Amino acid sequence: MSEAPLVLPGQPLNLPPRSNVGAGAGTYSIGEYLVASRVGHAEHNLDDPARRRSGANAIAKVTGTKPPLVLPEPESTIIGRVTRVTPRQATVSILVVNDIPCGGALGHGAGARGNHAAGEGIDGTDFQGVIRAQDVRSTEKDSVVLKECFRPGDIIRATVISLGDARSYYLSTAGNHLGVVHATSSDTSASDGWAPSGRAMQPVSWKEMTDPVTGATEQRKVAKPEWV
Repeated sequence: MSEAPLVLPGQPLNLPPRSNVGAGAGTYSIGEYLVASRVGHAEHNLDDPARRRSGANAIAKVTGTKPPLVLPEPESTIIGRVTRVTPRQATVSILVVNDIPCGGALGHGAGARGNHAAGEGIDGTDFQGVIRAQDVRSTEKDSVVLKECFRPGDIIRATVISLGDARSYYLSTAGNHLGVVHATSSDTSASDGWAPSGRAMQPVSWKEMTDPVTGATEQRKVAKPEWV
C-alpha cells in the first residue's frame, strides 16, 4: 500500500480522481469523498498488483500513530514482573502480551529495578495477574512454597489461564518453558533478610539459580532457557 502524509479526523483523503476506492478502517464516505475518522496515515491499495489480478475493489484506510492496545486473553503468553509474594499467591504486573508491549512497559523499562506495583505505575495502565500456589507447576502442587518460587522484582514468563476476577488475570507457570526468566541475587545482609543485589543470576536447574560472583544459589521456579 502507498502511504500519504498524516491526516486528521474530517480531512478528505488525497486520492486520484474517479478512482472508485472503497472506505476501509478509519475512513467514511461523504458524497464522492473519503474522509478520515481518526488521526493517522492514509493508505490505499490502488497500485497493488495482487489486487489488480484478483479484480477486487480498491480500499483506503487510516492507521493510527500509536501501537494497538493488547489485552491478555486465555492461552496468551505474557512476560511480567513479580510485585508481591504471599503464601497463597504471587502478584504480577503484566508487561508484554504475545510479544507485544503493553501497560507500563510502553512508558518505562521492564527491568527489575524501579519496580512498581501492578496498576501503580506512572500511568496506572499495568494489567495485573496472580499466580496461585496450585498453578505454579504441574506436579507436587500441594508442596509448593511460593517464596521458594518467586521473589519481588523477578521477570517471569507465564500463560493466561482465565480472566480471573475483576482485578486480576489468573496466570500459570506450569510448563518447562514457563517461570522465572530473569532474577537478581539477594543481599542477605539486609535488615529484612532479603534485598536485590543487582547481579543477574544464571539458571542451574528447574528450581535453582546461582549468583555468578558469589556462587550462592537461590530457589526459583525457573523457565527452561531457550538455548537448552
